[in-house]
Amino acid sequence: MSSPIKEIPTKPFEGQKPGTSGLRKRVKVFQQEHYTENFIQAIFDSIDAKGQTLVIGGDGRYFSPEAVQIIFKIGSANGVKKFIVGKDSILSTPAASNVIRKYKAYGGILLTASHNPGGPNNDFGIKYNVSNGGPAPEGVTDKIFEKTKTISSYKVLEAPPVDLSKIGETKYGPSEVSIIDSVADYLILLQEIFDFPLIKEFLEAHKADYPILFDGLNGVTGPYARAIIVDTLGLPESSIQNCVPLPDFGGGHPDPNLTYAHTLVDVVEAKNIPFGAASDGDGDRNMIYGKGAFVTPSDSVAIIAHWADVIPYFKKGGVKGLARSMPTSKAIDLVAQKKGLEYFEVPTGWKFFGNLMDAGRLSICGEESFGTGSDHIREKDGLWAVVAWLNIIAAANKKSPNKLVGINDILKEFYSIYGRSFFSRYDYEEVPSDGANALVANLNKAISTNSLNNTVHTSSNGTSFTISGLYNFEYKDPIDNSVSKNQGQVITFSDGSRVVFRLSGTGSQGATVRLYVERYVPATASPEELAKPAAEGLQSLIDVALELSKLKEYLGVDKPTVIT
Repeated sequence: MSSPIKEIPTKPFEGQKPGTSGLRKRVKVFQQEHYTENFIQAIFDSIDAKGQTLVIGGDGRYFSPEAVQIIFKIGSANGVKKFIVGKDSILSTPAASNVIRKYKAYGGILLTASHNPGGPNNDFGIKYNVSNGGPAPEGVTDKIFEKTKTISSYKVLEAPPVDLSKIGETKYGPSEVSIIDSVADYLILLQEIFDFPLIKEFLEAHKADYPILFDGLNGVTGPYARAIIVDTLGLPESSIQNCVPLPDFGGGHPDPNLTYAHTLVDVVEAKNIPFGAASDGDGDRNMIYGKGAFVTPSDSVAIIAHWADVIPYFKKGGVKGLARSMPTSKAIDLVAQKKGLEYFEVPTGWKFFGNLMDAGRLSICGEESFGTGSDHIREKDGLWAVVAWLNIIAAANKKSPNKLVGINDILKEFYSIYGRSFFSRYDYEEVPSDGANALVANLNKAISTNSLNNTVHTSSNGTSFTISGLYNFEYKDPIDNSVSKNQGQVITFSDGSRVVFRLSGTGSQGATVRLYVERYVPATASPEELAKPAAEGLQSLIDVALELSKLKEYLGVDKPTVIT
């Protein structure tokens, strides 16, 4: 007996506009009657998924199991032929991108709010990825948004829930559901990219003097880290912590930075661990942190690019090009220039990298927001970056058998070749939208009138900075010629420093303003100057940025929520 399809009348909800990372709201918003159903139906109204295969995954956060069943009901009623879903609805964002590509799926729906907190009173998100495994482009997300504004009904298949705890194939009305091992395909992918035998040899030889620690922050990467670090590399259980995915991430904030990943930082410092790493809720971000050694994401992607020839994937296929998001420091530009590689500055949002990758012009890229990746998939990839660093450390130690090479040694060598781009980001989260918009309007006014050009600003310690230019970053995609405007206000100074302001759209309520500061010190500077703490190297520039923007006045806050 076939399952009946019902059409349920509904009315539009305001504000269902998906950003670069999908639609993110509080759980209670998604739990409203018809709310999630409306958005899912809008996705199917915007794509032609009839007779196609669709991947479903997520970070396991609160409300994920219910949302998966809603997708089954609506997707099947709209003609989806097959669903591929991770066991227990677990599939990291990088793993989902890989599954879409490997099984040539039409696309995928990811249930995640990335690094945002989870739980009944926190955040949920729904994101659509296209057939290349990357986030939907603006043409698709705009279409979805338009559908949410006119929706009058959605279709559902009336069928019992699917048991997501058992791997295997099952029928769901006219559709098929394939429940897969969440980790297996991703592990195979990483083993094809990196020199696992070299990493294992190094770690086995240095069990006593080079222990490592990975912190999953109770996000999705726990099972993946166990498979890589414990099962494949043969390291002890003590090498991983917080590696059980929890719906509320154990009450923590699954964002791998110095503020929120304190569970990693505290243990690394207390136990003198030379290599530590953490990932975020859905597995696409990472932090590299050893005893007394923090690697900024801007430096991390540049160092991976510098060492690319020790990674089998790049040794075999070469490096086609390098790229960074606009706010990210220019460290990777210096690597590209030295190696004679094409390089790109793109807006924030991984889809811009995806276009370049699909065109064969980009291999390694990163964002200062702890996202790093390559053309092996079309999302940023936290564990890829962690294993890349292990590969680099193992290779560096093979080249230097008489001295144990650690994170700081790799940083110092890099700075001695390229110089150092001191970099920091100040996040002001959930600030009043009116104040944030007024701040942006004031900066735009200064840009349009050139009122700040050539003005001199002096910090409290007497350091002066002369403004050499102001502009609103705009990007013309060299592949599809699309133009992205208003991507952030940039102030440049005569010494090469720059300050960037961005109004971010990744929060679930209020506004988030991000302030980025960058100051370059050449390789000819003294080792002491190059080794300064970032806060010390940047303090005068930060003082000037806050004063000339009147940020504290507009936002009504004294301190940022997070400093990275």
